[in-house]
Amino acid sequence: MAISIVRLGSPRAKGEGLRIGTVRRPPRGVRKEDYAAKDIYDVWFPNLAPSEALLKTASPPLDDTTWRAFSRKFRAEMKQPAARRDLDLLAALSHQADFAIGCYCEDESRCHRSILRTLLEDRGAALKSTGAGRKR
Repeated sequence: MAISIVRLGSPRAKGEGLRIGTVRRPPRGVRKEDYAAKDIYDVWFPNLAPSEALLKTASPPLDDTTWRAFSRKFRAEMKQPAARRDLDLLAALSHQADFAIGCYCEDESRCHRSILRTLLEDRGAALKSTGAGRKR
């Protein structure tokens, strides 16, 4: 049992489980009923996505300075009580079920999902190591 950190829209891994989209907005141009069939996500969970205001300040590609500022601000958002509870829940569930969380970004090293990975690790979550798209 563990969490996979994935790029939404990428082919699902065998045994990946439920795919959770931790993104601010649903995909454009895709019918809601096609999200799962197109390997986007099964459940939309914007609770762990960067705020709309933060997204406006950080459009890819991010240089080092912009990435550090984005990372600091997103970590601050994830310290809010609701976000902490959501992260605690996913960390606990990771020991009971296989599931995946993800975002659309191509490069995980410059995506909020890399920060979510660290925050979940810090909470003792069971994480599958994929290595794909990771630069740490």
